Amino acid sequence: MPALLKPSDIVRQLNEHVIGQEEAKRTLAVAIYSHYRKMATVAVDAVEVTKSNVLLIGPTGTGKTLLCETLARILDVPFVTADATSLAQTQFVSEEIEAILHRLLDRANDDLAVAQRGIVFVDEVDKLKPMGGEARATSGESVQHALLKIMEGAPVRLNDGRHIDTTHILFICGGAFVGLDKILTKTHTFGFISTSGGDDQKILERLNARVKPTDLLEFGLIPEFAGRLPIVTRLNDLSQEMLIRIMTEPRNAIYKQFASMLRADNVQLHIEPTVFRQIAELAIEYKAGARSLRGIFEEMMTDVLYAIPDTPSIRKVIIRSLFEPAAFVTDECNVTPLEATTGPAVNS
Repeated sequence: MPALLKPSDIVRQLNEHVIGQEEAKRTLAVAIYSHYRKMATVAVDAVEVTKSNVLLIGPTGTGKTLLCETLARILDVPFVTADATSLAQTQFVSEEIEAILHRLLDRANDDLAVAQRGIVFVDEVDKLKPMGGEARATSGESVQHALLKIMEGAPVRLNDGRHIDTTHILFICGGAFVGLDKILTKTHTFGFISTSGGDDQKILERLNARVKPTDLLEFGLIPEFAGRLPIVTRLNDLSQEMLIRIMTEPRNAIYKQFASMLRADNVQLHIEPTVFRQIAELAIEYKAGARSLRGIFEEMMTDVLYAIPDTPSIRKVIIRSLFEPAAFVTDECNVTPLEATTGPAVNS
C-alpha cells in the first residue's frame, strides 16, 4: 500500500486538476485519509473498523466523476465507474455488479490484493428513487439491495472461481438528487439556534445544507442503502468565472491541450478573454456544467485544425470571438482571417 497522504496533501493535488468545490474536496480528502488509515489500523491491531462510503450530491457537470478519477490517480489505486440507471434496467443485477468488480480487477492488472483497495464510483443513484406515483420503484429498490452487500464488505465469488473481498473497496455514490432541496427546506429548522460572532450566518447555512439520513429516506433511498453512505457532501453549480478557470487553469485544461497541440506544429494559439466568457455563457445555457465546455471548444477549433496542415507558413492563431473566424499570422507577418466554409466558429 502506498504512503498515506495527509488530507491537506490530497486537497493540494486535487486543486491542480479540479476548480472550486472546496468543501467537497476537503470532505473527500478526510474520507480517503480515514479510509486508508483504518486499513492500516486493521493490519496492525486486528481491530474491526467500519467502512465509511461517500455520497456526492450535485448537478450534472459539477465534477463528481472528475473528483473521483483524480483521487484514484493521486492514490495510485484502481478505479471504475458504474451507472445506477443501467443497473436498474437490467434483469441480471448480480451479474452486472460482478462485472463491475471484474473491471476493477482488470484495472489492477489482475492483482487481487490491489483491486481490493480500489475505488468504485456509482453514478446517478438518485435515479433509484420511486418514480411517478409509485410508493416504491421495484427495480430501483432491488438495485439498492443488490449493492448493499458489496458496499458493506463481503467476499464475492467471480465467475472464474476467484473471490474478491470488498471490505476495503471504497464506494463513492453520486447523483443530482433533483428535488432534495425542497425536502431540506421542510425538514431543517436551524434558524433559531443561538450563535455569536461574524460567522453566524455561515454556521446556519451549513447546518441547513446538511443532508440527514431521513432526508435521503424521504427522497426515496431505502434505509439500509442510505445507512451505507454515512459521509455526504454537496457540489455547487459552476459559475461563469469557475467555468472560465476550468478551461484555463488546471494542469490538463482544454486550452492548454490545444495550445500544446498547435505548438507541436510551431503555431502559437492566442484566445482573447472574451472568448472564454462566451463559451462559459453557452455552457450555462446548455445546463450541462463543465461537460459542455469540450464540445464547444472542439467546434470552435475545427476550422483552425483543418487549415493548419495545409498552410505550413502559419505561426500564430488569434481567436477574438466565438462567433467570428479565427485570424492567422504567417511567416510574412500577414494577418489573414480564416474563411470558414461553415459560417462562424460556433453557432449560437
